[in-house]
Amino acid sequence: MRFKSTGYTPLMLMAQTCALLGFACYAVVLTALQDEWQLSNLQSGLIASAFFFGYMLMVPLATALTDRVDAKKVYIFGGLSATFGLLGMGLLAHNFWTALIFMALNGAGLAGTYMPGLKILSDRIQSGELTRHIAFYTAFFGIGTGFSYLCSGWILSELGWRYVFGLIAMGPFTASLIVLFFIPKLDHEKWHGPIQIRLRDIFPLDKWRLVLQDKTASGFIFGYTVHSIELFASRSWIVAFFGFCAIVSGEPFLLTATTLAGVINFFGVPSSILGNEIALRVGRQKWICFVMIASAIFGVALAMSTGQSWWLVVTLAIGHTLFIMADSATLTAGLVISAQENIKGAAMGLHSLMGFGGGLLGPAIFGFVLDLTGSRATQISWVWAYAAVVIWGVVFVFYERRNGWVNKTLKRNP
Repeated sequence: MRFKSTGYTPLMLMAQTCALLGFACYAVVLTALQDEWQLSNLQSGLIASAFFFGYMLMVPLATALTDRVDAKKVYIFGGLSATFGLLGMGLLAHNFWTALIFMALNGAGLAGTYMPGLKILSDRIQSGELTRHIAFYTAFFGIGTGFSYLCSGWILSELGWRYVFGLIAMGPFTASLIVLFFIPKLDHEKWHGPIQIRLRDIFPLDKWRLVLQDKTASGFIFGYTVHSIELFASRSWIVAFFGFCAIVSGEPFLLTATTLAGVINFFGVPSSILGNEIALRVGRQKWICFVMIASAIFGVALAMSTGQSWWLVVTLAIGHTLFIMADSATLTAGLVISAQENIKGAAMGLHSLMGFGGGLLGPAIFGFVLDLTGSRATQISWVWAYAAVVIWGVVFVFYERRNGWVNKTLKRNP
């Protein structure tokens, strides 16, 4: 079956949604595992961080391979890796250390799908505004994670935490099948003969140095890093936070914590897409700086809302999600169009590596601060934990404004 080049985008959005169904499984079962395995908040955060550690280990290899073979092949392998990681969590994990291993494998699988999926699109779309396809692809991260919260919560309530991982494993497996059967291979393979991947191909330090010397491109990369610290810390702990709010307020609410987290997550999708459109008009860097400050304010305000009415908690949670995601597509699209063509693949790899490096740090920092300030049983602990992950965006804004990044102009790609 053949599609016009722009027809690949809906297929890849569908595949990405399936591939991301395993993203929030652990966030949903975090409290249950913490009680069953007697984990500290730091250990709970480290298991969440292991997902991003696996991503970081795999993404340089995955992006290096997409420069040599059709990204479709890398994507299929990544989907299968995520499937095995989720099955391992459901069938074999029994303590902190085994969970670290299988969550890292799950994260490595996502590394084999997320950026290679973007590469599948960029290799095949020859017309139209590429940044808009990128914006939709990036925004659908929120669709996949939103369904991940919803599906995981429903399965947990009916069958238990092991079934969450076991059944959700069908998501990335389905993503692999979509790409295998519906995305045609490239007409001209990029590489012929045996594939030789050297260490400098996996970690192209010379190319990364060139990327970082470009102050415009490197600004988007560092911005994406601090964005990810806040984003993934929030997503990893939001269900536990809503659980704490329910205990403190004593008020019944229409939705469970997992369903509420999933529904709120969907607000990030239009926010990311509309944010990119606004950025095209007011300037990407100016928009990013405004969004990061607003997101920090909403994050701290959300933490301070515990014990208040549910409508206030939910309103602030939605506002925080809107502003966390409002610069997500802008950061990625800005990097893609600002990086030099001869090092674009390396730039995308470094962007993803550092972004998910932020994802590795965020949940662990959040859990560590909870332990340090009185566990997750007091409001002040949640305030300090949220402050510890939103502060990085504020620091980034003040640093980059002083260094003139905000006023740099970008070239536009067709």
